[in-house]
Amino acid sequence: MIKTANQSIILSAFISPVSETVNHPQFAKPKFDLLQPLRQWLDELEIQNRKLAKLIAKLIPAQCPFERDIVVFGRKIAHIPPMCKLNPLYDQFVGLRFRALCYLVDKCGEDIQSYC
Repeated sequence: MIKTANQSIILSAFISPVSETVNHPQFAKPKFDLLQPLRQWLDELEIQNRKLAKLIAKLIPAQCPFERDIVVFGRKIAHIPPMCKLNPLYDQFVGLRFRALCYLVDKCGEDIQSYC
């Protein structure tokens, strides 16, 4: 407790002891991730075929297709945020699409503007 000229301030309301915040079992990471083998497989997948690279670039969108602005009479009244980040494999799919586009540019010499 700190006493000032006019009032007392109780610090325990603002600062919790270190021992209380360190080991909370409810915030512990899960011990086994069911999607880890799939994540690893997607990360290790190498693009070595032009048709496969084109298919991947077409199937995985460059930006979230669900993000929208709702406009009524020229005024934005609502915004639907991108939902893709909720996908637990989002980073792997974005990486796979990037590798496919890099393959098309580096190995095949294609222009990828149509995929962006």
